[in-house]
Formats: sequence, C-alpha cells, structure tokens
Amino acid sequence: MCGRTSCHLPRDVLTRACAYQDRQGQQRLPEWRDPDKYYPSYNKSPQSNSPVLLSRLHFEKGADSSERIIAPMRWGLVPSWFKEDDPSKLQFNTANCRSDTIMEKRSFKVPLGKGRRCVVLADGFYEWQRSQGTSKRQPYFIYFPQIKTVKSGSIGASNNSEDWEKVWDNWRLLTMAGLFDCWEPPEGGDCLYSYTIITVDSCKGLNDIHHRMPAILDGEEAVSKWLDFGEVSTQEALKLIHPTENVTFHPVSPVVNNSQNNTPECLVPVDLLVKKELEASGSSQRMLQWLAKKSPKKEDLKTPQKTESDVPHWSSQFLQKSPFTTKRGSARLLEQWLKQEKEEEPVAKRLQSQ
Repeated sequence: MCGRTSCHLPRDVLTRACAYQDRQGQQRLPEWRDPDKYYPSYNKSPQSNSPVLLSRLHFEKGADSSERIIAPMRWGLVPSWFKEDDPSKLQFNTANCRSDTIMEKRSFKVPLGKGRRCVVLADGFYEWQRSQGTSKRQPYFIYFPQIKTVKSGSIGASNNSEDWEKVWDNWRLLTMAGLFDCWEPPEGGDCLYSYTIITVDSCKGLNDIHHRMPAILDGEEAVSKWLDFGEVSTQEALKLIHPTENVTFHPVSPVVNNSQNNTPECLVPVDLLVKKELEASGSSQRMLQWLAKKSPKKEDLKTPQKTESDVPHWSSQFLQKSPFTTKRGSARLLEQWLKQEKEEEPVAKRLQSQ
C-alpha cells in the first residue's frame, strides 16, 4: 500500500524535474493547471492535494497526447458516478488501487477504460514495518537511488537560485502509476479531480518492510507509455504495472507518524540501534541537500520560462539497484550535515530491522 508521501519541492523546481521529450523529440517542460492548489509538503496524506502528470489531451480536444500537464489533484479517487453532494461521504477507501482487482471494481475500471491514467509525483513514499510481537511500527522513507554530482557541502543552506539549480538537475522524482477521475457535484459547482495510486506486490528488497508497494514507473519510456492513452492501449499500458527493485530506503523518525508534522525531520535518516540521527551518505546525501532550503510553503511565483538549452536531459538518471551502507557518526543537526565538506561513499547499506 501507499498511505503517505513527500513532495516538498518548490513549484518551479518540480516543473524542471519533469522535463520530457514530446513525440517530435523536442525537449519540453510540462505546463501547470491550477498551480495555486499545489502545496509542497514533507508529509502528504490521503485527501491532500498532490501533483500528478497527465496528457494534455485530457483537457484540450485535438491536443497531442504525448504533451504533458501537471495538475494538483485530491488523493483518494472520487468516482464520476458518485451521487452524494459531499465527496467525504464516500464509504470506501480509494487512496490505493490493487493491480490484481483493477478490472473488477467500478471505481477504477471506468476511469481506466476512459484512458484516465496519470503519474503521481513525489520525492518518495513512507512505509511502516511492524515489529514482531509488539504493536510498534518503524517508518521508512523509500525513493529512487540518486546520482551525486555536486560535492558534499558545496551547496549547503544556500538560497541562491543558481546554486540550487545545480542540485535539482540530478534529483530523480519517484514516478508512481495512478488513475484519476473527474467528479461534478450533483447541484453544480467546480469539478473535483482526484486520483488513486496503483499498488502491486512488494519487490524482494522491500518485502521485509511491507508486502505491498506502489506500481513505480521506472524510466522515461514507461512514464511516456503510461501517460499516452491516445497511442498506447489499456492492455499495453497494464504491462508496465509490476514491482521494481530499483529503490533504496532508510529508517526515519516516528515524527512522520502524525500527518500534521510537516518538517524536514520527516525525511532525516535515524539509527535504529542508538536512536540518533545518522550522518548522511550515498543517495540520502543528495536528498538532505534539499532539506537545507526553506520549509515548504505555497509557491506564488510563476514558473520561469526556460530555453531549450536549459532543459535537463534525463537519460543518465535511470539507475540500477544499489545497496545501503551503514555509516555511524556523532549526532548532528541537519544543518551541520549539509555544511560538511567531506565526500561520502556513493552508496549506503540498508539497515535491518532490530
């Protein structure tokens, strides 16, 4: 399952991280629909708004189905056929959609048949591991492995936009397969767009944490095929729905358990043995560099226009699975990590549950 995500990037950064090639091979940036509804957060839960990618053809008749839009949507699909006047009256949970029953449930079968496929964007997602014989659950943050191209500490807590562009250009967002629908209130009013995350059996690497995981679209080709409902049939698209081993993770503080907590502490690695913060290394170093930037807030700046030469190329971003290495260090605050100049090892060993 997937019941909590993080998507804390500012709107303009998120836009650039979603650069893509259209059908003519041109580098493009997706356009936003209702951008003011996007609120960056380290701790997103169902019924909050999250950004999703979808084909422009869903909004503009005759548009090229390979062109993309980013739209904030409500997490928890409200079916178009729902007759109540309040979406909160929906009696069943639609935050997730099991891949094995997707064709059996009307709530998901109908939008799938209409080509309403989307890609849910996030830094990563959280999952909780149950401790055997106890009621305690240990949270983990799960995300794509990252390429580290900037020297550790060279960015630090800088607010300089040029410095931060050097960080975002290799941050790979987690891309999860989803379905969306459009619900119109019976008595009139604005249409509500909402989505569900498709889930599959966990990969071997995550099975000790939880038996389910999101259906992750690993690579630009998979993302493109899932979104392009005008050219890729439902049967072909469903072949993309399967577990992937290309993820990495680390344990985090129980502070993330409360969905009201929206701070960088939600993502900080912790040591399960001594219950203290770890010195960042490997993929987590890249993530932690992000956290030096200001706390998330509603973005009110327009997405900057980028020339074609400024649009990043993502072909080198799709990594193979890499293991986690445990590195212990004295307890430090997040800011101290981000100022360190020492180069870390490129990968980190995965911690085993105690």
